[in-house]
Amino acid sequence: MNGDSGLAELTAATAEFAAAREWQPWHTPKNLVMALSGEVGELTALFQWLTPEESAVVMRDETVAADVRDEIADVMLYLVQLARVLDVDLVEVATAKLARNEHRFPALPR
Repeated sequence: MNGDSGLAELTAATAEFAAAREWQPWHTPKNLVMALSGEVGELTALFQWLTPEESAVVMRDETVAADVRDEIADVMLYLVQLARVLDVDLVEVATAKLARNEHRFPALPR
């Protein structure tokens, strides 16, 4: 998977996964946002007491790195599901936001 097609495939896969378990009634925007927030909290907990230096090399410890990858995946999966339920094109809105940020936060002169 790569680019927009990869995201489209991931979106379809999350929809199929939820449908196969008949989870759609619980996949409301509110519930998905709450689940997303919980997963961000779990990711945050992995970094909570690390120094900035420790956090920069966290992926060198394979046990912690596996946990970080799992939590990032959970965040991504809930975000994709939320966007699907709300009919939000993640690539489109992220690209638009990045363009707005280009104007809000000009690059530093070189």
